[in-house]
Amino acid sequence: MNWILLIIAGLFEVAFAACLGKAKEATEIQATYWYLGFLLCLAVSMFLLVKVTQQLPIGTAYAVWTGIGAVGTVLVGILVFKEPATFCRIFFISTLIISIIGHKVVSH
Repeated sequence: MNWILLIIAGLFEVAFAACLGKAKEATEIQATYWYLGFLLCLAVSMFLLVKVTQQLPIGTAYAVWTGIGAVGTVLVGILVFKEPATFCRIFFISTLIISIIGHKVVSH
């Protein structure tokens, strides 16, 4: 169950980063709503991270949480915000995924 909560926490990290991107593009009142969404997603993400670190090792949990956030935010940037999907970006985000999986495999 803790791993599921950690994945959800990582997805909320992606959501709060996406809210920042949408707020940057929005009009004044719309930006306010996106910033409120950012704060809500940030609070949920942090709450879940704190909860799972009571059972999982902090180093592993934090690495997975930030990895989900980093990879997810890059994908949202490419798919939603039309950022370039260059070979180098895809290559290095892939190495990040492999590194996080490797860290999980070798952690006890």
